Amino acid sequence: MSFWIGQVWRGRMSMLRSKQDYLDSLKRMRPNVHKFGKRIEDVTTDPNTRRTVESHSKPFELADTEGYSDIFTTISYLTGERIMRFNSLMETGEDLIANSRLKRTMYHLTGTCTGGLCVGWNAMNVMWGVTYDMDREKGTDYHGRLESWIIGAEKRGLVVSGALTDAKGDRSRKPSQQKNRDTNLHIRERREDGLIISGCKAMICGVAASDEIFLLPGSDYGEEDKDFALACAVPRDAEGLTVVETRRPSDTRELENGFDTPVETGITQAHLLFDEVFVPTERIFMAGEHQYAGRVIDYFTANYRSCIGACVAGQGDVMIGAAAMMARTNGLPSSTFRDKLVQMEVNNETTYGLGIGAIAMGKRHTAGTWYADPLLAHTNKVHVATLPYETKRLCQEIGGGMVETGCFPSYEDLKSPEYGEKLLDMIQANPGISSETRARAARLSEWLTIGAGVPGCMHGGGSPDGAKLIIRTNTPIEEYVGYARRLAGIKEEVPEVERKKA
Repeated sequence: MSFWIGQVWRGRMSMLRSKQDYLDSLKRMRPNVHKFGKRIEDVTTDPNTRRTVESHSKPFELADTEGYSDIFTTISYLTGERIMRFNSLMETGEDLIANSRLKRTMYHLTGTCTGGLCVGWNAMNVMWGVTYDMDREKGTDYHGRLESWIIGAEKRGLVVSGALTDAKGDRSRKPSQQKNRDTNLHIRERREDGLIISGCKAMICGVAASDEIFLLPGSDYGEEDKDFALACAVPRDAEGLTVVETRRPSDTRELENGFDTPVETGITQAHLLFDEVFVPTERIFMAGEHQYAGRVIDYFTANYRSCIGACVAGQGDVMIGAAAMMARTNGLPSSTFRDKLVQMEVNNETTYGLGIGAIAMGKRHTAGTWYADPLLAHTNKVHVATLPYETKRLCQEIGGGMVETGCFPSYEDLKSPEYGEKLLDMIQANPGISSETRARAARLSEWLTIGAGVPGCMHGGGSPDGAKLIIRTNTPIEEYVGYARRLAGIKEEVPEVERKKA
């Protein structure tokens, strides 16, 4: 238990990073983020990125606010200082549950994903266990390097995005067999003082709002692919790194005026192009130890897929509120849709609760970090790839045609001096609620269900098919057959039937 008064925790004065410090640090970075063929000079003000920056700034803004301080801050296991929670080691199940709670809270505050506050956090915790194993089994010195980097991240309150997914190239070929090796991030040159790395990481969330990027191997590798078994941390503006923000279906809507853009927060994703980027030795945590790449994936997906249930639950909470509000602006009591709202809540608590269950059934690594139960975590991922879409459908169904694309006039039309007032009169439904409120409610539901607020339910954190493969691998069919045989009183063996060849 932590005890605090004001900004003093355990007798130590808090030195947390302020929101302004965070924004100023982003302004000072080398401009290397691009979108629509143009370089973004200032990610904090450019309309293509400022909303994701605003989303990521919320914890700094609320770190000392009652009701949020325990969510966004904690005490460092390494230094005893008060730090931002997303820089912390997670040594207990409670720590990992706090990760889930932070994610759900962030969706309440922003309505969307803030990947720079979770993926890098998970990545460093994964490598805490893996570097411990490598040092003990292979005599490397990665663990001490990682500890030093984490202490630095804690002191500075860094926002760290995480990058696993490579562009991959031809899916039928291994990374070393690709015609273009740069479709996978790899070690290009080994030097006494570090590594030169090149290649591409794809579909990475929150990069524009991040101080640094934590890179992990994207798959399980063999000896021939050892140069792709790489884990390290690089500044977001590292020389030789180009960040290309991806286009989202709602990009043009995000640039519109007034309530056509319903919130001041948002999400961005990016492709990372590494062209002979130098990484100094102290920032390298795996460099060719291919035998451990699969372990990285196992630990990462277990923790990430347990906690991602909180992401979709958090946005689902907002969708319930948006649907109820839309019903009222339409002139109907929200209780008209009681059964639909209950189903939305069931969907939310299914993904959240299953994730918490995966954490509770997890175990502590010898190094100290906590890893969730993989079978439950991957089962949760399958639900995350299905239930939120039903929640979105119900939100749209309750809201009516007004919340679907193309069914509502633009802000500029509603404010037109020629016909705007007449339009506003025509779209008012509930006489006690203004037309503008109805317009804002409709835009929010639209944003949440088909716009920039939509998180990566299907493939965020990996594909559901990949999760099902791990579920299949971890399901002890023969053990279950044994239970059934005993209950049925069957004495003889009932072996698996060999498949007949076609």
